[in-house]
Amino acid sequence: MQRGVQRYRCLFCSRMFQSPRRNKKKQDELWNKYVWGKQSLADLSKKTSRSHVWVRKQLDSVPAPTSTVVPHPVVIGTDTTFWGQSYGVCVFRVPAEKENIWWQEVERELMAHYYYGRKILEEKGWTFLAAVVDGRRGLTTVFKDIPVQLCQFHQMKTVTKYLTLRPATLAGQELRAIMLQLPRSNEVEFTKLLVGWKKDWDEFITEKTRITGTKHWYYTHKKVRGAYMSLERNLPYLFTYLKYPELNIPNTTNSLDGSFSHLKAKLSVHRGMRKDRRYKMISEILKGKGGK
Repeated sequence: MQRGVQRYRCLFCSRMFQSPRRNKKKQDELWNKYVWGKQSLADLSKKTSRSHVWVRKQLDSVPAPTSTVVPHPVVIGTDTTFWGQSYGVCVFRVPAEKENIWWQEVERELMAHYYYGRKILEEKGWTFLAAVVDGRRGLTTVFKDIPVQLCQFHQMKTVTKYLTLRPATLAGQELRAIMLQLPRSNEVEFTKLLVGWKKDWDEFITEKTRITGTKHWYYTHKKVRGAYMSLERNLPYLFTYLKYPELNIPNTTNSLDGSFSHLKAKLSVHRGMRKDRRYKMISEILKGKGGK
């Protein structure tokens, strides 16, 4: 018998079994190598001299991890990331502490997931002081009773989607120039710039094109108009971080975005994983050092 290893004899046969504690330790070691060591099933099978089936069984025996952070008052950041069109994970993160405290698989990004995540966390004892969101419509209502900061980086991406990097019209060029000042501005100055732009280009963005032979019409410069309307609509949430300096609210969701990038890089090593094993690996990375 190997020294230091506890074994037990089955009462009904002569087979020897290792202790459950020893088995769990081996399973955890394999799991850590699989997740953090970027070792495939084939790699682990070769190193352990066991079959792929045995290795998979050990990996599947490891329970899915959950957050163990003790509830306390926090500024929360939340977003959802996707793999393909119908599989994603909604995550609640504490940016200041680089800790993910709740996550859940989703098929679509719905406001119900955010309401549910907040409810679950508050029932566990968490208190939200403020929230940082990516600008998806409806998210501000999930946290309407606390200060909400809309990610400035996402706002700039939205405007760029409408205007492109090189707007074709002078109105678009001027609006893009205003948008680029967002990270260095404040609410008073930025509002003044938007109001001035609107005054100069109001006739331009309200111009309509009528469809011949019908009563229908559309805004002639709808992309420039869409960019402006997005800035105007989100303006109350773009500078929240400056209104509550004592809370140290981030002005972007970069902490979450970085966590998602690391998560996807880790998962890319193990393509074709079974869905339950994939979620368990996602949970391990979000809970552990990969979520930092």
